[in-house]
Amino acid sequence: MKILALDTSTEYCSVALWRDGAVDARDTVAGQRHSELLLPMADELLRRHGLRVQELDGIAFGQGPGSFTGLRIACGVTQGLAFGAGLPVVGVSTLLALAQAAQAERAVCCLDARRGEIYHAAYVRADCGWRAVHDASLCAPEGAPPLPAGIWTGCGSGFAAHEDALKRRYAGCLSAILPQVYPHAREIAQLAVLEFEQGRAVPADQAAPVYIRDKVAHKSL
Repeated sequence: MKILALDTSTEYCSVALWRDGAVDARDTVAGQRHSELLLPMADELLRRHGLRVQELDGIAFGQGPGSFTGLRIACGVTQGLAFGAGLPVVGVSTLLALAQAAQAERAVCCLDARRGEIYHAAYVRADCGWRAVHDASLCAPEGAPPLPAGIWTGCGSGFAAHEDALKRRYAGCLSAILPQVYPHAREIAQLAVLEFEQGRAVPADQAAPVYIRDKVAHKSL
């Protein structure tokens, strides 16, 4: 199976190619240049492996939550590439990608949502991937959903922006904090494999970002 994955949900821009179990990835700090960088990065990666878009089995993208503009860029590029090549697509939660990157058994994943809030989710490893303990939500750090008993790893930029508040909220629960972990196309590719294998891909025109903060997203369009 050959899957191209894209993510522009944060200040990073990343692409990855899953090819029969091996992953090759590229990333850079893009700032506001995601739209300039994403396609050339994807093209370079495919050329390196001697592949055309039409030879892929599908395309995956970081579906959100995250930067509204970034989510639209990744989704739009995915739709354009997939529609032209007749490929199915899979959207992968950026918070689930954090859990995958943390390499922990239990991960509480928090992205900085600005305005004193975080995007939050919590996951536990299961036989075939991850089980959501708390689905993605928007909340204040001090009001983050409680965690079940056990030792958890905290990850994501929410811990960088609101470390003290989250430490207080989860006192006694956290064995490690990884604020430097961010959503990456490498983990999105890994997570997308199961979605493609289990037939949960969709046509390109059905791909859509997941904003969480919907009212703000609609006003910014």
